[in-house]
Amino acid sequence: MLQPQPVPTKVVCLTQVVTGDELKDDDEYEDILEDMRMEAGKFGQLVNVVIPRPRPNGENAPGVGKVFLEYADTEGSSKARAGMNGRKFDGNQVVAVFYPENRFSQGEYDD
Repeated sequence: MLQPQPVPTKVVCLTQVVTGDELKDDDEYEDILEDMRMEAGKFGQLVNVVIPRPRPNGENAPGVGKVFLEYADTEGSSKARAGMNGRKFDGNQVVAVFYPENRFSQGEYDD
């Protein structure tokens, strides 16, 4: 049975890409951010990359372990979702889904 196609948004959420431990180190965080900008920029005009980090006390903040990619249009986000979903990143298989733009713009990064 065919699944209905998800409605594209300008925001793509990647999961199974990074861990909270990787994001605690400032240098490693900057490296991951730069890698994401370079890779995601291949699919279209990237407006913003958000990678939530654990809180300073070590507690996980909403969205830790996810990467949010905001594109200028749904053409870029659709290419990114198709191109990144199922790819391996650091040994993990990435899951890429469209994310509601209103929740992203309000800083709501949890499920």
